[in-house]
Amino acid sequence: MQHKGTNTVETLRLVLRRFRIEDAKAMYQNWASDMEVCKYLSWGPHPNEAASRARIKYWISRYGEMNFYQWAIVLKDQNMPIGSISVEISNERTASCEIGYCIGRDYWNRGIMTEAVRAIMHYLFYDIEYIMIQAKHDVLNVASGKVMKKVGMMYVKNEVNVGIRRDGTHYDVAVYQKYIDTD
Repeated sequence: MQHKGTNTVETLRLVLRRFRIEDAKAMYQNWASDMEVCKYLSWGPHPNEAASRARIKYWISRYGEMNFYQWAIVLKDQNMPIGSISVEISNERTASCEIGYCIGRDYWNRGIMTEAVRAIMHYLFYDIEYIMIQAKHDVLNVASGKVMKKVGMMYVKNEVNVGIRRDGTHYDVAVYQKYIDTD
């Protein structure tokens, strides 16, 4: 694998780039403070903009690491972050990784996340040389599973009783994977 870090990736509508400290307000307003966006995530919602700023400062401190991947999803016509996508887990031995993503509610059902995930998967497969990319979603978060299917991931299995949601209920996750196309 050839780790290159969080480099800018562009699509027709999006710029996927490193976070900047001035993105804290947009992060907080567009997704990090929204209980509905954070409902199935392991973090959040952030109580205030300072919490978003602290998270971004942490990411910025790691951008010098070539195996750290954390992108802001920016619509070109709005020039502000509306979500994020990252490599959550990386396994050098198997050249595999797990990605995670979220996007503000105002941007749901517009194909934006599918476009972002496709672009990042291409980067991870062809620039970094991962051979398998995995993603997981709470089984109740059907929309996230639809994104995984649209980007060509295949359902592998459910992992049962993975954790406890903020409402106290236990949850299962659906696991999807995609291997690099070899033909």
